[in-house]
Amino acid sequence: MKQKREDIRNVAIIAHVDHGKTTLVDELLKQSGVFRENQEVAERVMDSNDIERERGITILSKNTAVTYKNTKINIIDTPGHADFGGEVERVLKMVNGVILVVDAFEGAMPQTKFVLRKALELKLPVIVCINKIDRPEARPDEVIDEVLELFIDLEASEEQLDCPFVFASAKAGTASLDMDEPGTNMVPLFETILDYIPAPEGDPDAGTQVLISTIDYNEYVGRIGVGKVDNGSVKVNQEVMIVNHHEPDKMKKVKISKLYEFDGLNKVEIQEAGIGSIVAISGIADIHIGDTLCPVDNPAPIPFQKISEPTIAMHFIVNDSPLAGQEGKYVTSRHLRDRLFRELNTDVSLRVEETDTTESFKVSGRGELHLSVLIENMRREGYEFAVSKAEVLYKTDENGKKLEPMELCYIDVPEEFSGSIIEKLSQRKGELRSMGSASGGYTRLEFSIPARGLIGYRGEFMTDTKGNGIMNTVFDGYGPFKGEIQYRKQGSLIAFEAGEAITYGLYNAQERGTLFIGSGEKVYSGMVVGQNGRGEDIELNVCKKKQLTNTRSSSADEALRLTPPKVLSLEQALDFIDTDELLEVTPKSLRIRKKILDPTMRKRAAMRQASLAAQADNK
Repeated sequence: MKQKREDIRNVAIIAHVDHGKTTLVDELLKQSGVFRENQEVAERVMDSNDIERERGITILSKNTAVTYKNTKINIIDTPGHADFGGEVERVLKMVNGVILVVDAFEGAMPQTKFVLRKALELKLPVIVCINKIDRPEARPDEVIDEVLELFIDLEASEEQLDCPFVFASAKAGTASLDMDEPGTNMVPLFETILDYIPAPEGDPDAGTQVLISTIDYNEYVGRIGVGKVDNGSVKVNQEVMIVNHHEPDKMKKVKISKLYEFDGLNKVEIQEAGIGSIVAISGIADIHIGDTLCPVDNPAPIPFQKISEPTIAMHFIVNDSPLAGQEGKYVTSRHLRDRLFRELNTDVSLRVEETDTTESFKVSGRGELHLSVLIENMRREGYEFAVSKAEVLYKTDENGKKLEPMELCYIDVPEEFSGSIIEKLSQRKGELRSMGSASGGYTRLEFSIPARGLIGYRGEFMTDTKGNGIMNTVFDGYGPFKGEIQYRKQGSLIAFEAGEAITYGLYNAQERGTLFIGSGEKVYSGMVVGQNGRGEDIELNVCKKKQLTNTRSSSADEALRLTPPKVLSLEQALDFIDTDELLEVTPKSLRIRKKILDPTMRKRAAMRQASLAAQADNK
């Protein structure tokens, strides 16, 4: 017999990047009395990882809980970036409703549409929270219309269309049900959650059923499965069977050693949990997302959608450059292998495969941002390794035709830049689907483009729009292969010999293009020290000293003026490297190098490549 559990509400907060989800959760925590009055609280307290804080993005979904009027509200803060969309889809299985946060100026954006579609498909009720209502350029009336149009486009039901609107300023910590009357606190939002989000229901007398929706990892206790109790109850020391909807053969008897519930930002140990509770379970070594814990005598898995497949891959390779092992703490293939396989404990959209050599691993993910966050994390932990250029993962259909991942790319730019953006993206095999006006005098362009056409484009896009463009992408399934794309128009400037870069050598080199290094930096033969202004690679000697004689004094060198080098960030370096290059990553440095360091061997390989290409064309 199904029953409702009125003292619990489970809700997820969904939104486009930067619309204020995490700040909103902060305020709900503060105003529900989770923190002591004199306790210092960091901003965006839910973004616990360093990279999340620096970039102001949420990468992993986080659980927290607040109590309001004796009702426990479990809140899940989800990521807004398309690369972490896999996180959002699964989390929605744990909740009974969602709060859709929309910026009062930007309005409904591409990712708003993506996350909202998922919520509507699962028939979840939606509370719309128009955030940043105190922004000087806020336009709440138009944004309400945009959101309702989006609901209609996504074929929402009558009940879903009749959703409550709450007007908030997460930064000021206020919410109101009337856009003309500013609120004083978050009470209107709390009340709307209690009134509008249904209480979880299930059968308390049935056998245990817990669907694991996210995995946490802790050095001391290993993997921790987080999920909602759908039916029955779950107790410490209970024997259960693990089954999985997508793996009919999986059946394993395990014992629950520890059980936790969320309270504020902490996990609290409990002995037993009933229907509707969101619990964390530790002590089961190989627990995975999508597993259901059921009674041993009646195992029945709960269906759930498959995790989205990775679309791009890179090779992570042991660093073998002449400067290898000087800056990193973990440099061997065993270190690299252990670290990559450990990442699989928490990141479900990632794949790691061994290759035919022990020195290299193929790592596949959902997008460039997804993989660059992993590289940055490893770098900070003291790992030293090299990575290849990102490549997309192809598939073949039943007729043997090659398919490639496609993206929908939404671009908002000031009107004067739209011509050059259309030209650049059509060179990268993008098709312009629609063009219209967006808010704030911007033009909105919508393209269908192969995922590989966007690799290495973001940096160029920011330059072309003078930093004023906004680009968002959403994965759009696989489509027929669109033909070859030329990635980079410019060649590389390559160091000719090993040593230390000297002003005299760099001064002569800078006439040829843009330098990436300054005076005094260590270089080696085959290392890329800059970008050529033309299309071919050039070898230079940046360690060249001036021959000193009586008539040539060293003081004349002081007159040589060097242009400051262009120091590439991790993303820019990943964008820049070509298919015959690697990026050497150490805790202190990022160096671009050719895969083949020896100049003679490199020329031979290039000639072999050219003759193979010519043979293929003749066929």
